[in-house]
Amino acid sequence: MANNYLIAVLSNRIQVEKAYSALAEEAVPMSQVSVLGRGYQSADEFGLINPDDEADKQSNRLATWVIPFGFLAGFAFSVLSGLQTFAWAGELGNHLIGGLLGAASGALGAFVVGRISGWTVGSGDAIAYRNRLNAGKYLIITQGSDELVRQATRILRQFEPENLQGYTEPA
Repeated sequence: MANNYLIAVLSNRIQVEKAYSALAEEAVPMSQVSVLGRGYQSADEFGLINPDDEADKQSNRLATWVIPFGFLAGFAFSVLSGLQTFAWAGELGNHLIGGLLGAASGALGAFVVGRISGWTVGSGDAIAYRNRLNAGKYLIITQGSDELVRQATRILRQFEPENLQGYTEPA
């Protein structure tokens, strides 16, 4: 069974406390409701994806194949072009330096592209929610069955949240 989430963004503490009380009055199990913001859980305590962690993972995955490919491409370019950039290194040394420069280029590319794609694709909406928390907003998160999320949606809509978004966790 997939786990469903409903995330509501509320502008102030009074509003989030009223919404939390309304959920309790409507018999929503409070063990399935979390509040994030100042004085409550932080994004890290809740387990909201950290975009920097995702960016690091993406960079590392990319580096595992781009660095060796960069070495081979740099070595091959040096062999095919016949350049003798470093006379002191000799022919083989120049090819190895070309390979190392290719590997370094691959590492830089993996870092830049991996970070950008990790921040934009890998983190989903986590950046937007973290930015709202940093701006002093509050998140109220309900997780559970489809029926529970529908009930919480109905209750939370009356508080006119800035954003009300449902998610289904992949199996």
